[in-house]
Formats: sequence, C-alpha cells, structure tokens
Amino acid sequence: MDFNVKKLASDAGVFFTRAVQFTEEKLGQAEKTELDAHLENLLARADCTKNWTEKIFRQTEVLLQPNPIDHTGARIEEFFYEKLDKKLPCRTTNGELLGQYMLDAARDFGPGTPYGSTLVTVGEYQKRLGGAEREFLQTSAVNFLAPLRNFLEGDWKTISKERRLLENRRLDLDICKARLKKAKQAEAKAAAAPDFQETRPRNYVLSASASAAEQELRVAQTEFDRQAEVTRLLLEGISSTHVNHLRCLHEFVEAQATFYAQCHQAMQELQTELRSANGDTFPNALSANPSTSCPSPVSPALRTPTPGALQEEQQPATGARKARVLYDYDGHDASELSLLADELITVYTVPGMDPDWLMGERGNQKGKVPVTYLELLS
Repeated sequence: MDFNVKKLASDAGVFFTRAVQFTEEKLGQAEKTELDAHLENLLARADCTKNWTEKIFRQTEVLLQPNPIDHTGARIEEFFYEKLDKKLPCRTTNGELLGQYMLDAARDFGPGTPYGSTLVTVGEYQKRLGGAEREFLQTSAVNFLAPLRNFLEGDWKTISKERRLLENRRLDLDICKARLKKAKQAEAKAAAAPDFQETRPRNYVLSASASAAEQELRVAQTEFDRQAEVTRLLLEGISSTHVNHLRCLHEFVEAQATFYAQCHQAMQELQTELRSANGDTFPNALSANPSTSCPSPVSPALRTPTPGALQEEQQPATGARKARVLYDYDGHDASELSLLADELITVYTVPGMDPDWLMGERGNQKGKVPVTYLELLS
C-alpha cells in the first residue's frame, strides 16, 4: 500500500495543533471565536430536534414491536432486505397466530361441539384483528417511523459532518489569529529594541512572518465564513423537517384511530355472535354489566327459590348435557339439588328459569343447581 508520508505528517500536525488550541480554549489560555447568536440558536434548536426525534422514534418502535428480541430480529431482517433491494415480506402478527391456534384446536376438539364452534368463531375474529394490526404496523412504519429514521440516519448525519467541519475551521481561524498576534508582538518588541538599526535584516524577517500570518488569517477567515454559511443553511432546514414530521404525526394518529375503530367494531360483532350462539347455555357470559356477568360461586346460596320453581321442573327440558361439579353445594330446599365436588351430573335448561341456574339430574334425584358450580362438558 502506497502511503503519502508527507500528507500523513501534515494531517497529524494539523490535528495536534487543533487539539492544543482546543485544550487551551477550555483552560481559558486562548481566545475563542464565538459564533453569531443566530447560528448558536439554530445549533441549539437542531440538537433539541435530534434528541427528541430519537426518543420518539425509539419509543414508537417499542410501541409497535414491544418484544426487544423480536424488535432486534426485525431490524436485522429489514437491513438485509434493504441491502438486497427486495420488499420485506408481511409478518404474521400475534393475533393472527392466536387465531390460527384456535382454529387448529377446533379441528381436534370437533367444530360441531359448542367449544369447538366457539373456538372457530373467536379464532376467525382473532385473525381479523391480527390482520388489522399488521396493516396498522405497516402503515405506521412507512408513514411515521421511516421519515424519522431518514432524518436521523440521513439529514442529521450531514448536519453533524458540516458542524464538525465548522468547528475545525473555527479552530484553524483561532490558530491563525494567535500566530499573527505573536508575530505582531515579536515585531513590536524588535522595533522597540535599542539596537534596532543593527538588527534590520532580522526585522525584515519578522515583518515577512507577520505578513504571512496575516495572509493565512485572511484565508482561514474566508473558509470559516463559507463553512458557517453552509452550516446555517442546513440548520435552517430544520423548520422544514418539523413540518414534515408534523404531517407524519397526523398520519400516525389517523392509522391508530382506524386500527382501534376496526378492533372495536370486530369485538362488538364477536360479542353479538357469541350471544346468539351460546345464549342458551351462557346467557350472561357477555353481559355489558361486569357486576352481573360472572356471579360469585356463593351467591346462589343466598337466593331463595322463585315462585313456581317446582312447576318449572315439569316443563320440557332443552340442551341436556353432562357437567362436572366444581364445588360442594348444599341445597337450601326441596327444589335444589345438593352437589359433591368432582361428581358428574346431567344438566339442561328449562324455559323461564333464572339464567344463573340449570336443572340437574343424578339418578332419580332432580333439582336446580347453580351454573357457577359447574364445568359444562361437551
């Protein structure tokens, strides 16, 4: 490999000189050229924009992909697809996966059974919700995350590069100022010396050194002013970035509103279907009032039989099925059937009966039993 030794030595010298100037400025031993107030305000605004954009971007990624392992894998996959210039395939959401598990389970349990048919219904709606979530994730990634990422990985890198170059130009300018100051001081000291006429050749050298320092200073000042203007123009573009991010934020909110509306509508339809399909067996399972949707296991013991309970036993039975007793239960009167935990009984509904109760049979014994004490079997 062919190294340009002179260039390497020159670059190393420039770097060392800048480092010395920077250190002396920090220690207060050297003067520092201050940027104008407008440019300083632009720099502060740019830093604020970068910091908050980065935080919003990272937290939005967490919101859309909460699992950090999945998130890392997704970013790696996106990187490779971008490098290969290929479209990223649609990922299966957790809702879609849950829905598929429910449909697979229903095939094993029997789609004709109450549990199996309900699994089919709920599974289809879970897949529908998962599809809506996938669409929301894709829309948010394109319309909100991508612009934020493009700013951080594109525009901000360009701004940072020009800012570093501006800082180097400022250090070079201050170095030239310091050199000129030293040359002027040496020239003035020589002019004030008693043997000024005898040291005239040396004074010519000092004067030439001061002239060279002045020329270097003019060049450094021109380069600094040019770089300051380039940096200023880039920083003023932050206003356009805010406008663009504002539009993206509106689109993100619209995508969220659409997604949540789809979820709400799907869940209302699912509740309606489940009430229609299982209303006879679980009439209050999907009640809008949570205080009455799941009665306490001990609450039936505090109830007294409704008038005409004995006559209900004579009415035709519907939906007879087996049930396993979950808890011991002592009947409070002749219309109720006492139960022992883990025993199997036959239960069925009787028109007009309290929905929290079923009619139970065990051999020749018959009576009302509380639904919350039972596990209904297919």
